[in-house]
Amino acid sequence: MANTEPGPTIPVEEYPQRWRQVQRLMDEHRIDLLLAYGDDRAVSGAAHVRWLANIPVHFEPMCVLVPRAGEPSLLCGPESDQYVLRVGQVPDVRVLREFTHPDEDYPYTKIEGLAEIMADMAGGPGSVRRVGLAGRSLLGAETARAFEAALPGAEWVDVENQVCALRAKKSPAEIAVMRHAYHIAEQGIQAAIGAIHPGVYERAVAAEADAAMRRAGAEGTGIDTIVGSGPNSRPILARSTWRRIGATDLVLLTVAPRYEGYHAAIGRPVLVGDPGPEIRGALDAACRGQEVCFRGLRPGRLGRDVEALGRQAVAEAGLGRYFLYSGLHSIGVIEFEPPILGPSSTTVLEENMVISVDIPLFNTPWGGLRVEDGYLITAGGAERLNQTPYLIEIPGGQ
Repeated sequence: MANTEPGPTIPVEEYPQRWRQVQRLMDEHRIDLLLAYGDDRAVSGAAHVRWLANIPVHFEPMCVLVPRAGEPSLLCGPESDQYVLRVGQVPDVRVLREFTHPDEDYPYTKIEGLAEIMADMAGGPGSVRRVGLAGRSLLGAETARAFEAALPGAEWVDVENQVCALRAKKSPAEIAVMRHAYHIAEQGIQAAIGAIHPGVYERAVAAEADAAMRRAGAEGTGIDTIVGSGPNSRPILARSTWRRIGATDLVLLTVAPRYEGYHAAIGRPVLVGDPGPEIRGALDAACRGQEVCFRGLRPGRLGRDVEALGRQAVAEAGLGRYFLYSGLHSIGVIEFEPPILGPSSTTVLEENMVISVDIPLFNTPWGGLRVEDGYLITAGGAERLNQTPYLIEIPGGQ
């Protein structure tokens, strides 16, 4: 068994700096209280709780309450409080009745309702006139009604985009953590490649990738590891199955490990034997798209203009109708996080953003593939964060 050594982490002093960033945002928008909701939807969740408190939300929902001045509070369920106190960065932790299962008893836990917690806040609930809400799309109707009842008369303001914008530019510590995440991702891809041969099950290949990334220090994944072969490669979000990989198959690989709360993502097609000239031509087009986007990444440029370069390369190969989604997006505490830099985006690239360039070709007659790499935006352009080769071939035959 490998003895994995710890890699870089986010220093504890960075979390209060994030709280101050949020409070400056609150000042700009005249917000008295900001509520950042989170749950364990690791792919679609906003992950604000991880960013603000370093807590990987699991099983029970949580939220961070940030006042306009002072320190935040964290609200969680009764099975999470001791974990939060042990590893989190917000010292004031309350167990919220609204996050407690109605049929479960916790006789030795202090459980408070929202009304009680709001009454304890400086000035009481009557002093809160405007509430900023981050993670609104995840908040259930019943919980939303409970918050509204606890703050009667308050105006609720959706600040999801504004809070996500605070996360777009990465700190030096975040960049170091993400470099390590890409190192882990490359180990996962290499393990998957080493496991591919005709006759092996897709799930066996995925297991090798996951095991390698865990051994390298991953705490989990942002999306389930994708191993899709032959016709199973056709959907955008393939799932590994009990299909055996064939002697002349295209195999789609995508890994997205999470390390210290931050993600990396690498996508590659693997050619087993000779899957034919059509697939090889598509791979060439996707690689050209990746390269022109890489050369186009630089501060001050509209993200959509860079994405358009990748679309053009694919369209010139006659495959434009298979480029099915936005090809550039930020990556960080979520594997697929704002800003999303597709044709309708107005976001300008800035130094210290980390951008995933994902050139997709899906729903084709022969299957599908993606070529995905990560880049750090630098003062003079971009730095590629992984070095996995584009052309990966495995001998066919049994």
